[in-house]
Amino acid sequence: MSLTITSAPIKAYYARRAAFDSQGVSGELHTRRAFEVLLEQTAGAHGWTLIAEQRLDGSRGRVIPDGTLRDPLTLPRGYWEAKDSADDLDAEIEKKFARGYPRTNIIFEDSRRGVLVQSGTRVYSADLGKPNELAALLNQFFAYSEPNIAGFEAAVERFKQDTKPLSQGLATQIVEAHRSNKAFQSAFAAFMEVCRASLNPNIRREAVDEMLIQHLLTERLMRTVFQNDAFTRRNVIAAEVEKVIDALTSRSFDRAAFLGQLSYFYEAIEAAARDLSSFADRQTFINSVYENFFQGYAVKVADTHGIVYTPQPIVDFMCAAVEEVLQDEFDQRLGDPGVCIIDPCTGTGNFIVNLLGRIARQNPAALADAYTHRLFANEVMLLPYYVASLNIEHAYYDLTGQYAPFEGLCFVDTLDLADGEQARMAFMTEANTARVQCQKAAPITVIIGNPPYNVGQINENDNNKNRHYEIMDKQLRDTYLRDSRAGRKAQLYDPYVRFFRWRLTA
Repeated sequence: MSLTITSAPIKAYYARRAAFDSQGVSGELHTRRAFEVLLEQTAGAHGWTLIAEQRLDGSRGRVIPDGTLRDPLTLPRGYWEAKDSADDLDAEIEKKFARGYPRTNIIFEDSRRGVLVQSGTRVYSADLGKPNELAALLNQFFAYSEPNIAGFEAAVERFKQDTKPLSQGLATQIVEAHRSNKAFQSAFAAFMEVCRASLNPNIRREAVDEMLIQHLLTERLMRTVFQNDAFTRRNVIAAEVEKVIDALTSRSFDRAAFLGQLSYFYEAIEAAARDLSSFADRQTFINSVYENFFQGYAVKVADTHGIVYTPQPIVDFMCAAVEEVLQDEFDQRLGDPGVCIIDPCTGTGNFIVNLLGRIARQNPAALADAYTHRLFANEVMLLPYYVASLNIEHAYYDLTGQYAPFEGLCFVDTLDLADGEQARMAFMTEANTARVQCQKAAPITVIIGNPPYNVGQINENDNNKNRHYEIMDKQLRDTYLRDSRAGRKAQLYDPYVRFFRWRLTA
């Protein structure tokens, strides 16, 4: 949306300035509000959000621009810095740059003049008393796309086109390995058995093949976006998947050469991630990348499992509500010794990350014990499980300065745990099994999360129906379905409803 001198935000800006002038108000602390409101209103039309005084990691340490504008992926798209009209604006700009302020796309203004700097160069100077110059300044500001971000957006679109033939190429390699690679056959058979025991007794070979493909396509991002080169060694499930991948690549398959075809995608994401100054920004960014990945790569998986992650403001609201209820109704705090919390379908771990921050603020001394013994989370899909592991472990590292694996995270289908017999079986690996048993023994106080919502599938012809759970579905029939007057009782088998019924067995 291009701004003109008649655009409502421009007219409102001058009305605010006139109101300040009529009151004899001057000085940065008062007049900056007019420009801040102008940016808020115009940013919304571009899908950007203005965040006031957000701390950033500048080239020479922490800096705090008056405004940072971010897009829905939390990528920074521009900055704003207000100065007093009594200051020398040009001198103040040089001072800010000397302190490490970003030079990519930033407006400096003192209510009289606005200066736009892009890619380190002053590209426009506007007399803010002239509406046409103000509109031109803002239009040029919002039109700018930093090369890293433009490259990322282009790479995501290209990935959606390329990923299908590339994944088909991987699938062909795996089919050939099933036929002729004895080392792979042995490793795959062992992995298939633990998947049947741990995730779904009816899991098909093709589904496990797809897990391998997903791991191959995204493992690099796990290491680079979160700066964790040891991920595939530290993570108890990734290490098992790597054993099968090693067998696959032991004959006639060059992993590096094949994935080199996706270098543009990896490098664009990695470059965009470098612009993110905080872990929270990286968390939101990687969640969005994964939504794009699943929608572009595995549409049926996204359909069945509801791959749309809960927005951070909703996560924060839900965690705040749990914190308030615990305090007001039970006289307990999140970090108290008697409080055990589980997220049964954790996705990428956002709820646990939020709770860790709250415990750290409430009672820092309780954080390590809660992290080690009283926080639990389950995930049944491989890629979100990986991201949850990295998210949670990285959040703990940020809070404490020490790395520790999150032993409360299990790669398991929570709804299977309603079956007592199933809970005594092995779950993928010895370490993962121990985690499941520890969770089962815990006196759960709080269940929090956002289960997937999907009655069946988008298209009944997709052969993509949600799976059947013998124990859980019997419990549904004996309670909710028996007492329900609903006309379409099949909808009560939705995963969301199943999780509500499961909570009574947790």
